[in-house]
Amino acid sequence: MALNFNKTAEYTLEDESVLLRPLQITDVLNLLNISVNEPETWDYSSKSAAGEEALKAYIEEALVARGAGTEYPFIVYDKKNNAYAGSTRFYDIQVNNGALQLGYTWYGKDFRGTGLNKHCKFLLLQFAFETLGAERVEFRADNRNQRSIAAMKSIGCTVEGVIRSHMPLRDGSRRDSIILSILKDEWYNTVKQNLSNKLR
Repeated sequence: MALNFNKTAEYTLEDESVLLRPLQITDVLNLLNISVNEPETWDYSSKSAAGEEALKAYIEEALVARGAGTEYPFIVYDKKNNAYAGSTRFYDIQVNNGALQLGYTWYGKDFRGTGLNKHCKFLLLQFAFETLGAERVEFRADNRNQRSIAAMKSIGCTVEGVIRSHMPLRDGSRRDSIILSILKDEWYNTVKQNLSNKLR
């Protein structure tokens, strides 16, 4: 079944803790503090947004991909702390295959380990499966990024395997990428309830 996805729609997702709205070029200002002061945020990322120019390029590239219908980037707002926390997105959106990936997720250090990520993932997964009609949501990470992998497992992802020497990194080396996923039936049968129980 094809995804019910409209690249021009202004999708906004929220609960009592977090608001996700479409990323805009003006969000350079909202994310600049993290970008300038916490460059280690992108240590395991293929694309860095560390520094004002890099952040601007990062957002511009994301918006071009949204225009092409292959990605849909969000900015994350922490409602409890009244502060912008980071960014995340749907990418590799395969409308005809009913599949997409969820990633490019990063938060400032003050927002890690607070439960914010679980709220974001719940909203994004609920939207992907229940509004877009996804059959599959995939996640990828650098196989060395244990914090990210643990976070994905904790929300109910199943490890599928590792793609060796999958992609180049900024330092010229290559990374192995771990692949995880959640399927539609898993969302409805177990993952949704289990993840909901972990929200705080």
